[in-house]
Formats: sequence, C-alpha cells, structure tokens
Amino acid sequence: MSDSASAMRHLLGYARRHWREFLAVVGLVMVYVLTQVMQPWLVKIVIDQDLIVRHPHFRSILVIGLIYLGVTVVGLFANFTQNRKLQWIGQRIVRDIRNDLFTHIESLSVRFFDTHETGRLITNVASDTNQVSQFFTSFLLSLIQDGMSIILIMGAMLLLNWKIALLSFLVIPVIVAISAVFRKKLRENYRFTRSQYSRLIGYTAENLGGMRITQIFNQEKKQFDQHTALNRRFTDGNISEYKWSVRFNRTFNALGNLSVALMMWVGGMAVLHRTIEVGVLYAFITYIQQFFNPINSLTQNWNTLQTSMISAERIGGVLLTEAEITDAPAPVEVPLGPSGIEIEGEVAFNQVSFGYSPDAVVLEDINFRVKPRMFVGFVGETGAGKSTLMSLLTRFYDVRKGSITVDGIDVRSLRQSDLHRIMAIVQQDVNLFSGTVRDNIRMFREEIREETVQEAAHVAGADEFIRQLPGGYDAWIRAKGANLSLGQRQLLAFARALALQPKILILDEATASLDSATEMALQAGLTRIAAGRTTLVIAHRLSTVRHADMIYVMDHGRIVERGNHEELLALNGQYARMVSKAAPTELVERSF
Repeated sequence: MSDSASAMRHLLGYARRHWREFLAVVGLVMVYVLTQVMQPWLVKIVIDQDLIVRHPHFRSILVIGLIYLGVTVVGLFANFTQNRKLQWIGQRIVRDIRNDLFTHIESLSVRFFDTHETGRLITNVASDTNQVSQFFTSFLLSLIQDGMSIILIMGAMLLLNWKIALLSFLVIPVIVAISAVFRKKLRENYRFTRSQYSRLIGYTAENLGGMRITQIFNQEKKQFDQHTALNRRFTDGNISEYKWSVRFNRTFNALGNLSVALMMWVGGMAVLHRTIEVGVLYAFITYIQQFFNPINSLTQNWNTLQTSMISAERIGGVLLTEAEITDAPAPVEVPLGPSGIEIEGEVAFNQVSFGYSPDAVVLEDINFRVKPRMFVGFVGETGAGKSTLMSLLTRFYDVRKGSITVDGIDVRSLRQSDLHRIMAIVQQDVNLFSGTVRDNIRMFREEIREETVQEAAHVAGADEFIRQLPGGYDAWIRAKGANLSLGQRQLLAFARALALQPKILILDEATASLDSATEMALQAGLTRIAAGRTTLVIAHRLSTVRHADMIYVMDHGRIVERGNHEELLALNGQYARMVSKAAPTELVERSF
C-alpha cells in the first residue's frame, strides 16, 4: 500500500466516529438520486402515453406534472440537507485531525524540530488539514452521489432498451483509459505544487521573524529575489496543474458530447424504424447527459482527491512519527508533598557520552555530581558542549552512553512530565506568547496564585518595569514579546522560571542579552533566585559564576578543570586565561 493510501486509511478512522451521520447522508443521497432518475422517466411517460397520441390525456399530464413537481421539491430538500449534514461532519472530522496533529507535534522530541522546518509544520496544521476537509465535504459526497447516479442511470437505461444501453456503455472503457493517462501527471503536478507552497511559507515565516537582520544588513533586495524565485516556481506549478486539469475535464466534455451525438443518430434511426418510441429516445438522451454529469463531477473532483491524498500523506507522515523520547513502561513514582514533587535536587552525570548523530561526538565521558542547593557554573568556548549538558539533563535528548540521575534516579526512569515539573530553564532566546504579562509568567496555569506571580517578578527584578506598563500585570504582550525590550523579555523569563518553583534551575547564558546595568542588578538578586534550589548556570560572562560553589571548565566536549573561582585561578590553566581575557571587558562594563 502506498504512503498516501496508508495515510488516508489512517485518517478515515476519524470518519468512523460519525458513522451514524454518514448513514443518514447516504440515505439522503439515495433519495436525491432517485428523484433525478425519475424525472426523465416521468417525461417519457407523458410523451409516449399522453402527448403523441390521437387524443392527448390532459388530466394525466396534470397529474404527472404535479408528481414531477413533488419529486423535484423532495430532491431539492434532500440535496440541501445532505450537503449541510456532510459539511457538519467534515468540519468536525478536520477539527479532530487538527487538534490531534497539534497535540502530536507537541509530544515529539526536540530532534524532530531540528530536522523539520517550522513553515512545513504550519502548512500541515493549517493548509493540509483544509485540503483533507475537501475530501470529506467534496470528493466523498461526489463519490457517493455520483456513484449512485451512475448505477441507477445505467439500470434505467437497461430497463428502457438493453441493446441501446449496452451500445452506450462502450464509452466506459474509454473513460477508464483517459483517467489512467491523466492520473499520474495530475498527481505529480500537485505534489510539486504543495512542495513549493511549503517552501514559500517556510521562507516567508523565517524572513518575517528575522526582518531586523534583513534591514540592518541591507538584504531586502536579495531576500526579495529569493522570495520571487520561490514564488515563481509555486506559480509555475499551479499553472501546470491547472493546464492538465483543464485538458482532463475538456476531454471528458468532448467525449460526453460525442456520446450524445451518437445516441441521437442511433436513437433517431430506431425511432424512424419504429423500434423505440420518441419518449424512450428523449429519456435515453437525458440519461446520457445525466450519465456524463456525475462522471464529469467525479473527474473534476479528481484533483480534490489528489490534493487530499498528498495532504493526507503529509499529515500522516507527522502523525505516524513516533517520539524519540518516551516514558519508561514502568516509570519511577516520585514522592508528592504539599508543594508538589519532593525532590532534593541532586544532579549527577555518570560517564555520559553523546552525539547528535552516530558519527559525531559532542560530549565524552562527562562525570560530575552537584549536591542539592548548590550553585554551579559551566564555562568554556562556544561549541564546548555546555548547552548540550542541559539538553540532556532536561531530557530533550537521551544520552548515548552512561546515565544522568536526579536524587539517584535515572532521568529516563521518570515521567517526562514529572521531570519537567521539577526543573525550569532560562535561555538566552526568550519565547513569549500572546497574552498578558501574568499569563506569560505563570505560563497560562490558572493554579499559580497572584502572590506567587508577583513574588517571582519581584525576585527576578521584573516587578518595577511591569508596574510601569499600561495595565501592569494585565498588560498585553504581543507574540514573541515584540512590544518589550530584550532585557525586559529576559527578566520575564526569569520570573516565569521562579513562578514554577523548580527544584533545579538552569540558566543557559540567560544574562548574555542583558545590558550591564540590568545584569548587575540581576546578579545582586541571583543569590535570592538560587536560594533553596540547585542552580546550574552556563555562563557567557564569567562574572556570573565568580561566586559559584563549583565551576566546571569545558573544552571540546570534556570537563578539563573544576573548582571554585580561586582554585581555578590558582591552577593557572584555561579558566585563568579566560578570566585574563575577560577582565578588561568586565572592568569597562562596571565603570558604567
């Protein structure tokens, strides 16, 4: 089974939840199709039995006319109801798919986001789900309604005159052959178009997010040219897809017109030879037209099927992606107390080795132990592996070799929700969300009290600027904190981490984006921030960890020195050289 067919089969599982509604739709479709097939038959009766006779039966014509009107009204009602009900079903199916897709994406490991563009994921959630919606609301209705129409029309034609009916059915192999010719080309065109659309969306999202860099380096023209090239490929793909679709549909229209012409010739000769009646010829011509209407509808919806299959394949590819990091089958139960999970906060790395790919080693044989409530710093050149240590501790990735424990418990044995409940991390790049200041500090968790929010902001040094905002803690923050300064966003990140009351606090170059005055003010309160919890600090500025209980110096994925500030200076090694290089800069900063 192909990937797209397998993905569509998976998505059809969502339709099973609404099987009763689908049965009602099928019933309404059957009523509507029957009314459409009855209409030519009623006209045929009027022509042959009441009009072209020596004495026309006007009373019978009136009765059949009223029956025709009633059949038409019933058909209109059934058609309106079936469309409305199917739209209702389709929208709820797509709502469930979109919710499950977003939830599944949230559950995936960090490595997935390292290898998948955000723009493509946005396309999956927003655009591809809409395309799948078209499968349920457009193609599925066409398949049921037009399929029934073809079967009933063929049955009516056989009842009228089986010989002429069989002659008419000779067109069916031609239809199958034309479909086979166009099917592959239409699919290839749509796959290309969707791929270019995803690239265009991803590129646009990336550049809107980096607009300041684009403008400061005068790259507007270059970025515009790149966007134009992507847009041109997407446009060319759309045009090619449209051309093949038009060729497909016009071929069927021509075939339908030829079939009607053939029927008029064959049927006309039969009427002249008095082998069939005029009403039968009228019914046959009408049924031929009706026969090609559902076929034409199905062919026009062929693009819908193609787009839905490709979108289903893309969505299914995400839904079927398994999280790399999962909870253990029998996770260790951690003790609960009045304030939540009871953890002392001891952290240990035991002969840990790790690489982001099998052929690359980022960390090798890392060993250290941090006692509860210690303040520990990690320093080293860029790429030394400091941030990777924290990613392993928070279990964004799993170690390749060795183990990491919290209070002696391997982090792989804990539920991820429990592990993340006892930790908080503040990074250099801060993500804030659309909402109030309060919401961003408590991360939309209603159970965190107002006193806790304000206390966290006060300790982090954010309370003063928050109260100066219009609305204070109710001030609205735009996406990514666009209406706040870089320093203000960083202080809110500190307040957020403290509001969660973690046992282990990780600061990953969290003060690197702060100005000197704000950093010095924050460092003055760092003792309060770290009080009562284990604090691990990755330092860009050595002054941040000068008073740490222990400092680990990293180089090329290894710990090469360890000790407090004075001990490391006495070694006169790599740390001493780093301090020597940083000292003039720090003196300049403090002079301001």
